Amino acid sequence: MSVAFRRESDDEHLEPKFELPIPPGPNLVTERGLALIAARVETLEEELAGLSDETEIKRVKRDLRYWRTRQATAQVMPIPDGGVVAFGSKVTFTLNGKERTITLVGDDEADPAAGLLSFTAPLSRALMEAEVGDEIDFGGKPGAIEVLGVGA
Repeated sequence: MSVAFRRESDDEHLEPKFELPIPPGPNLVTERGLALIAARVETLEEELAGLSDETEIKRVKRDLRYWRTRQATAQVMPIPDGGVVAFGSKVTFTLNGKERTITLVGDDEADPAAGLLSFTAPLSRALMEAEVGDEIDFGGKPGAIEVLGVGA
């Protein structure tokens, strides 16, 4: 058999394990977001203490490096005053005729299905600094968004 068709070991063909990517830009968080990060670190530390499988240990250590970095770089933002859309604001608006309410949060706290949208998302960036009554261009459509309410 040709050497080209022989495998030395199964390890040669495993997918490489990369570090979890850190989102670019500042790590802005709400108080809730910081608490979620701290809880995640604590959970992973507890999980690590009970592991014996080397593959699982590597996975948990990788996750722990990510979450500890996020914890160390977190910048807690002040609660917005509610006058204009800012980080942490709860915004009610219409988009394409449908009313929606979202809260602008940090990257790690984001959960679009629960109405928590990362401040780096295109929709969030479009809404930043808007006030009630503003009509905002979005998705190439002029006045696609109308801001109905801004709260903290």
